[in-house]
Parts: sequence; C-alpha cells; structure tokens
Amino acid sequence: MRKIFVLAFLLLGYITAFARQNGGVEMADAMRGSGKIYVVIAVIAIIFIGLAIYLFSIDRRLKKIEKEK
Repeated sequence: MRKIFVLAFLLLGYITAFARQNGGVEMADAMRGSGKIYVVIAVIAIIFIGLAIYLFSIDRRLKKIEKEK
C-alpha cells in the first residue's frame, strides 16, 4: 500500500513539472477562466478512483480464491 502512495506522489511531481512550462496553452487558459477545468479534473479523478477500487476488489477476490485452493 505504501508503494502506491510513493508512486502517486512521484507521478504528481512529474506531472506538475510539465505543467509549469512558460508557453501557456490557450485551451487550458480558457477552461481555467470559465471554471470548466475543475470539472475535467473531477471527472478524471473519479475515473481513476473507480479503476483503483475495481482493481483492489479483483485483487481481494483473487487472494480469497488462492487461499481456498
């Protein structure tokens, strides 16, 4: 579990390094100005959280099946 947090922390650091580039993106500026960027981020976060929950549930089921055999 700790490895996942370390991986997520490193991934976020990697992403923010690219986000700090000086050449602004017009679409991102427009979405940020209208507040739509937060909706996009929320949807992406919900998708990733859903995938993580799904994968952890599959992992628990597989461990349970392996213990039975």
